[in-house]
Amino acid sequence: MAEAQTIHLMQHDLTGISDRQINTVLTLMQDGNTVPFIARYRKEMTGSLDEVQIQAIEAAYSRVTTLQDRKAAIIKSIAEQGKLTPKLQQQVQAADKLQTVEDIYLPFKQKRQTKAMAAKAAGLEPFARWLLRLPNGAIEVQARRYVAPAKDLKSVADVLAGAHEILAETFSEVASIRNWVRNHTWRNGQLKASVKPKGKQLDEKGVYQQYYDFSAPVKKLSATRTLALNRGEKEKVLTVKVQVDTDAIMAFLHFKLIGQHPENAATAFVEDAYQDAYKRFIGPAIEREVRNTLTATAQTQSIKVFGQNLYQLLMQAPIKGKVVLGFDPAYRTGCKLAVVDENGKFLAKAVIYPHKPAPEAKRQAAAQEFITLLTQYHVEMIAIGNGTASRESEQFVADTLKQLPQQIYYVIVNEAGASVYSASQAARDEFPQLQVEQRSAISIARRLQDPLAELVKIDPSAVGVGQYQHDLPAKALANEVDAVVERAVNQVGVNLNTASYQLLSRISGLSKTIAQNIVQYRDEHGRYNSRTELKKVARLGPKAYEQSVGFLRIIGGKNPLDNTDIHPESYPVAKQILTAAAVTPAALGSAQAKAKIAQVAVAPLVAAGVGQATAADILASLQNPGRDLRDNMPAPLLRQDVLTMADLKPGMKLEGTVRNIVDFGAFVDIGVKHDGLVHVSKMGPRYVRDPTTVVAIGDIVTVWIDAVDMARERIQLTMVDPG
Repeated sequence: MAEAQTIHLMQHDLTGISDRQINTVLTLMQDGNTVPFIARYRKEMTGSLDEVQIQAIEAAYSRVTTLQDRKAAIIKSIAEQGKLTPKLQQQVQAADKLQTVEDIYLPFKQKRQTKAMAAKAAGLEPFARWLLRLPNGAIEVQARRYVAPAKDLKSVADVLAGAHEILAETFSEVASIRNWVRNHTWRNGQLKASVKPKGKQLDEKGVYQQYYDFSAPVKKLSATRTLALNRGEKEKVLTVKVQVDTDAIMAFLHFKLIGQHPENAATAFVEDAYQDAYKRFIGPAIEREVRNTLTATAQTQSIKVFGQNLYQLLMQAPIKGKVVLGFDPAYRTGCKLAVVDENGKFLAKAVIYPHKPAPEAKRQAAAQEFITLLTQYHVEMIAIGNGTASRESEQFVADTLKQLPQQIYYVIVNEAGASVYSASQAARDEFPQLQVEQRSAISIARRLQDPLAELVKIDPSAVGVGQYQHDLPAKALANEVDAVVERAVNQVGVNLNTASYQLLSRISGLSKTIAQNIVQYRDEHGRYNSRTELKKVARLGPKAYEQSVGFLRIIGGKNPLDNTDIHPESYPVAKQILTAAAVTPAALGSAQAKAKIAQVAVAPLVAAGVGQATAADILASLQNPGRDLRDNMPAPLLRQDVLTMADLKPGMKLEGTVRNIVDFGAFVDIGVKHDGLVHVSKMGPRYVRDPTTVVAIGDIVTVWIDAVDMARERIQLTMVDPG
């Protein structure tokens, strides 16, 4: 059970989740339960929280414990300095933000020797406190008392300079002053960018042209612009600054430190000190904070966008039961082809040279070699990678298919990361006799058959479905990727008798070692015929079995329930339902069995002690054994012909596939060399704030050509019918 203060602090990050739910999730996690297991099989305990909500609780708990650990460390540090008071301790403990805690700690923080520290060591602190009382009269008279050549205070000017440093540093460390200036800067600050003197030479393609003379309110800056400005600054193209009207800040400091006191020499001295404090300490520190916060917020948003896009990419509908030819395009080195059967098993490979600079003879022979491969292996679908020479290869495929009597479709497949996988140890282990490019063609083919099973083999950060992902913090991105992949794999489930160890290692409760042991056991003993056989796998203990078994499917095994997402702990309830429906386990999957099971009432099960959510899930699973959530996703867009940019005219209506989503819109593959952009302003008749509420990766959408820029090779699309 988490402490009440911990729960209270966590509520800042959680909406619509009760204290009881938070406590329950934390307790379940402390007991070694995974997010997918809790979401799927402990719904009654959590109130049916989903994976995203459970992960949010986990993240909030991490944030709060970090905050509490920092509070404890700061209280200990101040206490060791002998400066901890009950009021100060209460202030630290009451803070609900890390920044507030750090502001309180700033005056007590150990730092390098400063001019103010030297002045204090010379005995000028009493003089500085005297000045803060804003006394009347000449301050030089009082300053003369502190002249001490032995302490390097040789004159009144030295004493005044030392007192100035003490006051400036003191003002800069007042938490309430920093907080006010911070809030004022957030409300009124402008982020301004300008091109450096040699910036245009470094920006040959004009990537940052829109930021050469740019200004936007700090509070309204988008994640995309923040990251673009950061990169432009890093590449020495841009100068970026936070600017704010300092008149209001100076007025506040005057009110705070001088108030209505009549002007005199002391007030002028204090005024000079607070102006210097802002210029040297407060202003630069707040600017760094603002920039860092903008960056952190932009990175968080971009990681979220990447996660959403990756989830949609992983959950794309598979093309089942088709013989597929993978086509990895290239110019000089030739196009690598690979045929895989209905289950993804590698059958054949070839290299053809349909493009220049290959000799004419090789280009003419390419079509016949291609046709022979299609015919010999009864290929039903072609997956073309979208990399170099993709569109030329698409044209070649489209022209060649016209020569065949049978109907064969092709699909453009996002090949990002395929080369990464092909050069990996896992790919070398699977296909030691093949070259890297040939493995890549197999990967492209399998991506069409089962995107999820193939994409988990590569580093997901290489799949190119985000914005500025290479500028994002690696650890945070990896954590998001792991959570998304885990959610996708466990929501779909895997075939225990065909899954790779890479896929199995993403299953709830299974480590890479256990996943490899599962595959090794399968290789040595043959296919699994029941889930209980998993208990014989080395290092797969009771907890790992409990957490994983519900997500592992056995098709054609001894127990038909093993091909459902019903957990073995609920098999007695499932059998009770089958008895009530007068359905045998062997009949599961038939239309008749589905109809009968649908008639079973949930109420008696709940009355007998079965949780309502669990009972509903079991009934749904029995009606649809072996169900795949991805079957409800849009199928890939099948093509037989190709367009060029020259074919595009404003107002033309086309269908396309959403390839990537960013803050400002979505990129859609409409079958030409470059993806077109649907800006958020063109996604519907009303304002769209978040593109992910309208489209998802893999969606098939109807678009109209809005504008074509041939020189810059840019296509603007709209999802609003111009007619």
